[in-house]
Amino acid sequence: MDIDEVSGHVVSAAIKVHSARGPGLLEGAYEACMTLELRQRGLQVDRQVSMPIVYCEQRIDVGYRIDLLVERQVVVEEKVVTKVLTPVAKRKHRSSVANV
Repeated sequence: MDIDEVSGHVVSAAIKVHSARGPGLLEGAYEACMTLELRQRGLQVDRQVSMPIVYCEQRIDVGYRIDLLVERQVVVEEKVVTKVLTPVAKRKHRSSVANV
């Protein structure tokens, strides 16, 4: 499956989860629901994957974690926001979501 197809499944699953559960859950709950939804679609999903950094050719584990890694191609970072207040904040939020 190519990255565009995987991404399409991720977006579709996110819409389905949000439509079914609505706002107000914690990130961990959305993560669990997304994992279930994506696995039901036959996709490989790894949760809380360690992501070390490399500095001076040394691998350093600093505690970074990827929320979901789908098909070893797409990184999903769950974010919960209660309200986006200003147009600038709204654009910044949309930009960060689009770049994930």
